[in-house]
Amino acid sequence: MAGEPGAAQNDDLRLADSLRAGDVIALTEVYDTYAPFLYDYCHGLLRDRVEASGALRNVVIAAREHVDRLTEPARLRGWLYAIARKECMRRRDSPNRHTGQEAPEAEDELTQEQLARREERRLLAHSALAALNGRQREAIDLSVRHELDEVDLSGIFGMPLEETLALAQQAREDLAAALHASLIAQNHWKDCPSVAALTESWPLSPQTSTALVRHVENCPVCGARETPPLPPDRLLSVLPIAAIPADLRLDVLTAATAEDRAGNRRAIAAWTEPFDEYGWPLPYQPTAPRARDRAPGKRRAPLLAAVAVGVGVLVLFGGGMAWLGGGDDGTNASATGPVTPGGSTPPGGSAAPEPVPTDPTSPTSPTASPTESKSPSKSPSPSASETSSKPPSSRPPAPPTTSAPKPPKPSRPGTLSVSGCDMGRNDSCTVTVTAVGGSVNWQVTGTGGPVRAGGSGHLDAGRSGGVQVSRASGFCWGRQTGTVSFSSGASATVTYRC
Repeated sequence: MAGEPGAAQNDDLRLADSLRAGDVIALTEVYDTYAPFLYDYCHGLLRDRVEASGALRNVVIAAREHVDRLTEPARLRGWLYAIARKECMRRRDSPNRHTGQEAPEAEDELTQEQLARREERRLLAHSALAALNGRQREAIDLSVRHELDEVDLSGIFGMPLEETLALAQQAREDLAAALHASLIAQNHWKDCPSVAALTESWPLSPQTSTALVRHVENCPVCGARETPPLPPDRLLSVLPIAAIPADLRLDVLTAATAEDRAGNRRAIAAWTEPFDEYGWPLPYQPTAPRARDRAPGKRRAPLLAAVAVGVGVLVLFGGGMAWLGGGDDGTNASATGPVTPGGSTPPGGSAAPEPVPTDPTSPTSPTASPTESKSPSKSPSPSASETSSKPPSSRPPAPPTTSAPKPPKPSRPGTLSVSGCDMGRNDSCTVTVTAVGGSVNWQVTGTGGPVRAGGSGHLDAGRSGGVQVSRASGFCWGRQTGTVSFSSGASATVTYRC
């Protein structure tokens, strides 16, 4: 990353102690020291300058309100990144998030020749990073460009240190293999027809980059090829850095210190809770949509389809439709999946530099706290007495039979047809699933590439439903492609642009 962290490496303890003492000058120094790096990180997660500005403002406010919780003041910088990540994940989950205004790149005084060389190295960096999953790319970025160690990453991701060490090590190994393969494709593609066929366009997509790595590992020609070593810091040094708005400093510091905004600060700070025993914020947990439809304290159960024996009545729990934003449109499709942008969690911010918190599940007063919706009682099923109160039929009862009644004819099994979707520059899209030739029970069994999805349900013949697919967290560049796999063996392709 351009520039040096400066006091971020040597002065965390002094700044943390000064913040605890309420020193306004220390708050200004914290902003001047960390804000450009935190803004770039937030912009990488949110891909919007308005959202990144709001996230940075809330990070500074939350840091001032919660600095007393931090048990290791010397890790102030990593702690700020942990707050930033939680805030960004909360904003990504908001249906009202601002999109479509990416920040300009921080300017560098380079000649045209230097700019052309940098662009060539960027294509190489993007192609190599494409082979990593989202968590690996984020870990590489935090450790290389932002110079955070594995202990900081453990707190930022909310993972045990052992898992964080394994993540960082695997990310470095996978990046080295992907860089080696990308260098071969860039400089020696004429030596291998398979490489030439894989790398017709740059930068490489995640699928192409992954396939290229596998090919190089198994190809005797490519495997014997040596490439010059390129340290990760040099590789990532050419990536663009989001330019922090010049007027953001006054807005943030005013929001963090103005006496008439104390209540607003307490509400914003509450979004960072809860914290662990070391004072680090626990990872963001999406608010489950339609919490009122399930008993408190229980996880959302998979939606089930049950056939009433003897009459063949199909009963579906359709809460997933509201989750998918489609409501009850007359179909009997149901699905469950991870909370994605567009869910029912509170909005993360607006285009205004200092919005008043309006999250329905977030505090709106200094002493308020998030509340849970009460679960309304379900409508009771008709009781036996209600059934027996109907007037008796005038028709005589049917004579008894000596043979057992035939069971209802089972519905004909069908096949699941799926169609992919393109998010464009949005955060999610819907994969359509259709039952063809009969009824189908379906389930999402996994995803490939930088996408997230999940769910299950039942479809009658000819009926269709949807599965919401969202982008995976982490940085991305160019056009991304992922897949959603289903229990039937079918898969849908999902694309988006960064």
